[in-house]
Amino acid sequence: MAGRAVFIHGMWATPEVWREWRSFLEARGWQCSAPALRHHDAPPQAPPAGLGTTSLTDYVDDLAAHIASLDDKPVVIGHSMGGLIALLLCARGLARAGVLLTPAAPADVLAIRPSNLWAFARIQLRWAWWRRPHRATQSEALWHTFNTTDPDEGRRHHAEFVHDSGRALFEMGLPLLDRRKASHVDPRLITVPLLFVAAERDRLTPPGVVRRAARYFGAAADYVEYADQGHWVLGQPGWERVADDAAAWLEAKAG
Repeated sequence: MAGRAVFIHGMWATPEVWREWRSFLEARGWQCSAPALRHHDAPPQAPPAGLGTTSLTDYVDDLAAHIASLDDKPVVIGHSMGGLIALLLCARGLARAGVLLTPAAPADVLAIRPSNLWAFARIQLRWAWWRRPHRATQSEALWHTFNTTDPDEGRRHHAEFVHDSGRALFEMGLPLLDRRKASHVDPRLITVPLLFVAAERDRLTPPGVVRRAARYFGAAADYVEYADQGHWVLGQPGWERVADDAAAWLEAKAG
């Protein structure tokens, strides 16, 4: 038995995004779970009351409770916003290792780039966006998330998108204004190995941002970057290589 892994999906996503990765790791002997983040089990047309003000800390607390229900400490594998949540769980000492796939940056790493500013411009031009639910449009998703994916496949994945929290987006996008410091991670609290995975053509978390985050965590962090890949390392062509490398790293570091 290789161990136990908890998958953490990103913004607008559901646990279904892990279908390929979960099958891949289970075939290698891992026991896997992929919980839905709070309010992410609602249909796209009906964002739940309270979603807009849900904090990253709420997501982390819910996953901490899930991990506490397991019979052994897992590794955590997170994508995008889920990568930042995985990092926050590692800082709480709740995981044996963390694989952070094209992760959102913690507060102390400068993450602003023209491409990710453009990605959220429409959402953030709405008054009170920081306390409202939001969802990427199909054209936005095809530009920033599925830019290296077959367009028909991107449209299918976008149809499964749900709404996400304005509060969580505020905590990641404007961390200096967040008094609760929800996206802050003290590197001194990281005592487990981390793998930062970047993609050359990523428009949401460009490789320079991911590289800077890996450097911030020093010797605890390994960094790998994939040429010609975009943000959707979960299912675009070439995902198998990313998954195989991540599994080999986990088996070496925490297997």
